[in-house]
Amino acid sequence: MGVRSGLVRRRPGSITASAGDLGVDRAAPGPSAPSRGAAPPSPPATSSRPASRAEAAPRSAFRADAGPRPKLLVVEDDPNIVELLSASLRFAGFDVSAVTNGAEAVTEARRSNPDLVVLDVMLPDLDGFEVIRRIRDSGVRTPVVFLTARDATEDKVRGLTLGGDDYVTKPFSLEELTARIRAVLRRTSGERSESAMLRFADLELDEESHEVRRGGRLVSLSPTEFKLLRYLMLNAGRVLSKAQILDHVWQYDFRGDDSIVESYISYLRRKVDTVEPRLIHTLRGVGYVLRLPS
Repeated sequence: MGVRSGLVRRRPGSITASAGDLGVDRAAPGPSAPSRGAAPPSPPATSSRPASRAEAAPRSAFRADAGPRPKLLVVEDDPNIVELLSASLRFAGFDVSAVTNGAEAVTEARRSNPDLVVLDVMLPDLDGFEVIRRIRDSGVRTPVVFLTARDATEDKVRGLTLGGDDYVTKPFSLEELTARIRAVLRRTSGERSESAMLRFADLELDEESHEVRRGGRLVSLSPTEFKLLRYLMLNAGRVLSKAQILDHVWQYDFRGDDSIVESYISYLRRKVDTVEPRLIHTLRGVGYVLRLPS
């Protein structure tokens, strides 16, 4: 088993694991506690620049509202990574259980038949390749996404040959992992996943095609406008300060000129709020919120 080291904070709202562990661009504690009795992540301390990416979106904006939450089994021996990964995937709309070794992974995969297994290659007893071999030998065809710091071509070929569906090397972003999981689920289910679509009122945002529609009409947005709108939709009904928006959309490590937020909110209104009801509202001295008029 490879050497593991602790999580280290690099910038507000960003957590990265060193020595081959998980790298996270956006860590958001989910609505339920991590599995196996672990305590949920502590809320961020109040400061002049809140770490907005560590705050959960309201349930009304959850992509899981479109249908049943896909069941994931996370197999990872580092308890810090298990806690962070489980909470973040729950926030992204998945039902997550977790185990910390290969033998438990084989037993749990056979017992619960999850929709997908997120499987670390470096485990204390069986490695991930042996785990997937045993799962497949028992007749379970559950899709598997490997997590590993071993990025050699022969390791990737071996994992995919044994029946893995994707191979993600560490460090990686949670957004990348979530996108890979959804892509595998779509391929294996044979149907389009609604979880990639955010909806609020008559506003729709497709995270895969990067298309936005208001009342069925296509709205053309720049990449920054798209990211800003996505953040507002994930936090529909909640007032977001300029500092939070700067941190999430522009990822500033310092207090920059917050007039850029005002400018892009204005750009977004001209494209999205051209019809009634107006959805983007300003609370003077506080921030901005996506909601229906009172």
